[in-house]
Order: sequence, then structure tokens, then C-alpha cells
Amino acid sequence: MRIDIVTDSASDLPADLVESLDITVVPLDVRLGSNSVELVRSLEPPAFWRLAGETPELPETSAPSPGAFVEAFLARKSAGADAVLCITLSSALSATYEAARQGAASLAAEFSVDVIDSRSATMGQGLLVLEAVDQAATAASLAELSARIREAIGRLEVFGTLDTLENLRRGGRIGSAQAFIGTVLQVKPVVEVRNGVVEGESRQRTRARSLRYLADKVNSAGPLRRLAVMHAAASDVDEFCALMTPSSLTYPLVVSYIGPVVGAHTGAGTIGACFLRA
Repeated sequence: MRIDIVTDSASDLPADLVESLDITVVPLDVRLGSNSVELVRSLEPPAFWRLAGETPELPETSAPSPGAFVEAFLARKSAGADAVLCITLSSALSATYEAARQGAASLAAEFSVDVIDSRSATMGQGLLVLEAVDQAATAASLAELSARIREAIGRLEVFGTLDTLENLRRGGRIGSAQAFIGTVLQVKPVVEVRNGVVEGESRQRTRARSLRYLADKVNSAGPLRRLAVMHAAASDVDEFCALMTPSSLTYPLVVSYIGPVVGAHTGAGTIGACFLRA
């Protein structure tokens, strides 16, 4: 049985992996000042971060329509898929999951699509997509593949260190990390995606300490199946990667840019690490 994988652009998967693994990515819209949605959508992450640095307004995001997901699902059917598994951005952060669910429901009579709420974002969501591509090769049915990925969600952890909480605060995506605002000053906050929302995890006094703290999270996590580092045009990402020495890792490290969708809420300079335990 051929099961194809669809996701959305909040997954921040590197373009080369999307192409080589034949993953369909449904884009969210991002508005940045007076720039058109089409222009922002066309930008590679480095170009987006350059433009964001020149634009006084913060980026704003909106979910795809159900019709955009219908189009993606039917394209996979036309390409020969027997079914589709769609993995979306956390439903607590966006209406994207609901749009995908509505799109799948409209095709229920003609094509099998299951939609999974990743309860995550950026490469946390991306790692689930990569896991789904791998597991699809051996799953006997869409239901079996979906069960495997839902189980994997419980083994997924996502952390990040931010230069500022202003984007999260103004975008309303901050969860209980709201308690950090007004108290962090020059302290570098560490956040995590917990139960689908962004929560405050700790406060570190310097950037170097925050990166060391994240690396220690990875290094003490035990055997890992997958590991990813994501960053928003951070100049010290290579230094951060050098700090990580996980006890074991089944698949190679993936390094990815944080794109416009997640970046609209985290801001420039963010570095994150996410891992799927073995």
C-alpha cells in the first residue's frame, strides 16, 4: 500500500529533504509589512530574515484554507497514492489542523486521508514527518501508520532559546511563558513546546549558557532516534551543533532554518533543538 505524506510549511523541513522524499508541503500565508504574501512565500529563509530585519512591522501568519489541503490530497491521489497521512502544526497554535481535517472529511467518500495534530511545531513537526516517510514503507495500512506516528508524539521534545519574547507576546502564542515577560530583561529565555503550546522552560543569564543548557538537554536524553537543530539566521548555530554529543543517534542530525511561519513568532536569532527518543 502506497501512503504519501503531506504536511504544512510550519514544519521547517529543508527543501532538499522535501524534494528527495517527495513530501507535499501546504504553505501557510505570511504577511510582512507592505510586502505581498506571494513575495514572502517565494523567499528562501535567509532572504526572509534579511527582509524581516529591514521591516519595522512583525510578520503575521494565517492558516491555509481547507481547499488548499483538498488540492494537495488529490494531487497525491493523482500521483498514485492509495492514501495520505497529513501531519500539521499544533492545533493549539493555528487553525491549520482544522483546515486539513475539513479538507480530508470532504474527500472521505473517494480517498483515504488521516490528519494528525503534531502537537508540535518547526522541526518537531518535521521529525514526525520524516518518521512517517520512513514508517510508511512498512506499515500495512493507513491506520497502522497513523498509530505509529501518534505514539511517536509522546517521545518528541522541542526546546528553543530566544533573543526576545516580543514576537511571541504580540502574536499571542506564548502560553504560560507569558510569566517571563517583564522579568527577563537581558536574561535569555528557554522555551519548550509542551502539550502543543509554547511554555517557559528556564531562564539563562547569557546566550552561551542558554546554548549549553539546550545541548545538555540533548546529551542527557539517552538514545535518540532523530535529532534536529533549527535556527532563525543565527550566526552561532555551528557552535551550538558542536556542543551536542548524544549517546546514540539512529538517523543523521538535520539542521534547518526556522522559516517565516514559526519565525514570525520566535524572532531572529532563535536556536532550537528537537529530538525523538528511540
